[in-house]
Amino acid sequence: MDIKVKPLTNKQKEALDFVNSFMQEKGYAPSLRELATFLDTKNLSTAQYYIEELEKKGYLKRDPHKNRGIAPITQKQTIPLLGFIATGEPIEPIENAEPIQVSSNIKLNPNHSYYALKVKGDSMMDMGILDNDIVLIKHQMTADIGDTVVGITEKGATLKVLGEKNGRTILQPKNPNYEIIIPEQLEIRGVFVGLLRKN
Repeated sequence: MDIKVKPLTNKQKEALDFVNSFMQEKGYAPSLRELATFLDTKNLSTAQYYIEELEKKGYLKRDPHKNRGIAPITQKQTIPLLGFIATGEPIEPIENAEPIQVSSNIKLNPNHSYYALKVKGDSMMDMGILDNDIVLIKHQMTADIGDTVVGITEKGATLKVLGEKNGRTILQPKNPNYEIIIPEQLEIRGVFVGLLRKN
């Protein structure tokens, strides 16, 4: 599995987004003064502090001998690991969860929101989703038949294939040892888009 990254504060994330968008637009890095203006401060040492923190956390590299000598490190995608998901149990939050890095091979649309859950159990093993895998979920409240979804039922949360049988919505496991779930109530919390596994 990809290594964890150090999370950013909201203000650090705003500073990093500013640096990245400035470089995409202009083709060169912002100066400390331009970053300070963005941060709504006249204090260049505040801008310097943000650059140093982003460098420490692995988001920027800096050449102190160059004017405008900062450059973003090729960004790996990061999404929050929210908790554990097991058949028929509530999603169990992970204490002090940090964002996890996602390989650039998995294409995540920057306009959508994603999160990750750690799987408990083997009800989806025939689909290659195993105990302790981390599933990547695109957050959305609707899904199509055949999508693998995070569904919240009256019995708790589960990861299953959304299906239909005799006019009823069903949640289909991918392991013959588990029964189909026919929920009385169902709330879609997202659709499965990818998988991370510890080697």
